[in-house]
Amino acid sequence: MSTEAKEKAALGSIAASVVITLGKGAAGLATGSLALISDAAHSLLDVFATIFTWLAVRAAGKPADAEHQYGHGKVESLAALAETAFLFLLSGAVAYEGVRRLSTGETEFSFHWSAVAVLLASIVIDAWRWYVLAKVARETSSQALAADALHFSSDLINSVLVLVAFGAAAFGYPQADAFVAIGVAVFIAVAGFNIARRTVETLLDAAPSGVAESIRSAAEGVPGVVDVEAVRVRSSGTHLFADIEIAVPRMMAVDRLDAIKRRIADAVHENHADAIVTVTAAARALDEETVLERVLLIAAKRRTPVHHVTVQTVGERLSVSLDVEVDARMSLGAAHTIASRLETAIREEFGGDTEVETHIEPLTVPNLQGRDVEAELAGSVAASLSRAAAEVGTISDVHSVRVRDTEHGLVVNYHCRVDPALDVATVHEAVDRLEHLVRNDHPAIVRIVSHTEPVKTA
Repeated sequence: MSTEAKEKAALGSIAASVVITLGKGAAGLATGSLALISDAAHSLLDVFATIFTWLAVRAAGKPADAEHQYGHGKVESLAALAETAFLFLLSGAVAYEGVRRLSTGETEFSFHWSAVAVLLASIVIDAWRWYVLAKVARETSSQALAADALHFSSDLINSVLVLVAFGAAAFGYPQADAFVAIGVAVFIAVAGFNIARRTVETLLDAAPSGVAESIRSAAEGVPGVVDVEAVRVRSSGTHLFADIEIAVPRMMAVDRLDAIKRRIADAVHENHADAIVTVTAAARALDEETVLERVLLIAAKRRTPVHHVTVQTVGERLSVSLDVEVDARMSLGAAHTIASRLETAIREEFGGDTEVETHIEPLTVPNLQGRDVEAELAGSVAASLSRAAAEVGTISDVHSVRVRDTEHGLVVNYHCRVDPALDVATVHEAVDRLEHLVRNDHPAIVRIVSHTEPVKTA
């Protein structure tokens, strides 16, 4: 429900409070009833309180800005606290006057049916405003409107008790008026204390009961979350702010992590539609991570391409060897620095006694400008590929041969077929042998990319 609806409810309360106050005040002065005069005073305070509520609702509806980055929702809490202060002042004054009248014997007052009519009208108006305000307060989680609804509910009870006092006075018990006034004062004080307690908890960022547990359960149910390390919840006006800290596998891709965060927010919104959810993630090393995965992660974080990672256990010592790819135009000194830093990072991960060996390889410069070579050269390379495939024996049906000339040399792409039952290691070894033979025929080749396919079966 919008801020406009809350403002409309608050304005309606102002109008109702003015009408009730004027009627009760006139009837109270005419009869001299302390209970009715106290009721009129209560309604007069309601006029000021509802005006304060209306101003607070307008202020709380303002969007967040540079100075109030969580919005202005707590203005409503301050308004509710101020209203409860009015309630305490009123209850104290009424209780004091009631005790004074009882102690001095000043309990007489004049009975008028017009006062009864005012009270009945007041009860109807109070009941209507209490229902409207309570409904809007629930739908918008407005503490200020909830406090305003409490005012009207206390007015309603107060008016009923004043009617009881009038009835008792008609049967010869005028002191009932003072007793009722004291009882109303106690009711107002207790109700004010309860709403003040809830308001202070909100101002102190106390977590709403059960909400943190509900949000934790929702986050734990999202696949990919290793652990929910912390959940912090606080409310401000109509908004619930939830900060969730989760742990995820450190091998997780960034796009997968983003998807998990979105799923957590969606899960929270199922039970808390207005919640503003912030999810932060910490990477955690899992026990099932292999040494290979950990090495690849270290290299990826350093943006250093690697391949042919070999992991060995020599006695009780770990040995890691790998190829490091660097720009072919880079000086050896710079390339050695990159390799040495990667070796240091790997030793920091596995221990200082870890044996780490790196082999530096030139990495083909990306985004090369290439052009198709002449048909004669392309045919020659294709023929070399076919001869090498026949010599290797494992590879057949060399096709889709493309040869491009670049500033660094020839780049060759081709497709071939192998037995689908062969393992990848055997196929890779056969392709390496083929490439070595072809490079002998064409030393200008700087890169050969092979795409192996299973042999077609009939």
